[in-house]
Amino acid sequence: MKALVCILLLLETFEFVAQQQVDGGLNENEISQQISSEDGRQNPPQTDTLRAEASTDSQQYCDLGIPDIHAALRELTATVTEQKGNIRELTATVTEQKEKNRELTTTVTEQKENIRELTATVTEQKENIRALEARLRDEMNKKNEEMSNLTLGQVEELRKENRDREIAFSAGLMESGSGYVGPFTTDITLTYKKVFTNIGNAYNPITGIFTAPLKGAYMFRISIYGHGGTKATVSIYKNGEHMVVAYDVQAQDRLNSSNGVVLLLEVGDVVYVRLWSGMRIYDNQNNLNTFSGFLLFPLREQELCRM
Repeated sequence: MKALVCILLLLETFEFVAQQQVDGGLNENEISQQISSEDGRQNPPQTDTLRAEASTDSQQYCDLGIPDIHAALRELTATVTEQKGNIRELTATVTEQKEKNRELTTTVTEQKENIRELTATVTEQKENIRALEARLRDEMNKKNEEMSNLTLGQVEELRKENRDREIAFSAGLMESGSGYVGPFTTDITLTYKKVFTNIGNAYNPITGIFTAPLKGAYMFRISIYGHGGTKATVSIYKNGEHMVVAYDVQAQDRLNSSNGVVLLLEVGDVVYVRLWSGMRIYDNQNNLNTFSGFLLFPLREQELCRM
């Protein structure tokens, strides 16, 4: 019975010491005092005989192999101290991880904010791109419209230019009937009254004069017809200057001649045909005497000067 009491006392003391080590630790004096206190509670004042018997029993049980309580407590204290160190290290590790988690959370929040800003920037850029595309479409449509108008204007200008280049005429001497013209005592300008063609209205059948409406190179031709016994001679004139002559003489029967020339004319230059004095030509419904001309091609100012 006394041995059981001793064992229970040791177990209770061990549990208390362990609890105190966890709560903050006890030194050896405190442990001894605690043991004494426990002895007081477990063993009320006894007689000297009981104490002697307990001491004898305790000594007997200690001799049987019960370990030294102080050595056990020291070992337990060392273990608890080591565990407290481990707990402190674990606590520091947990604190460090919490700090890292806070930093990571801050970083994630910052990245989310950056992503929101980037998304806003991308959205703004898309809006700018759409606005730019719309402006480019408007400009392209405007340019296309301008080019279309320009093209239409150019076509109209080319048409007008082509119309200006459509210059050609041909006329016969007599409008109707038959007969002689000449001889005269002076040279005269012939009026070819029967107009076959007068594109551009540059030839005047009343005066017999062609007036150049466009600067360029022109081709002119004349033909004459007469009866034998009288010479037939006519000349092409440019601005009063003799250019070429068509001439024939035959003592008997019919005579005819023709000639042509290319002239470079300025706007307003005149070309006409003159019958020489003393000469005579004949014409009838067959239009034996003709005066014709047409524009070969227009010339720029520098080209005309170079020629």
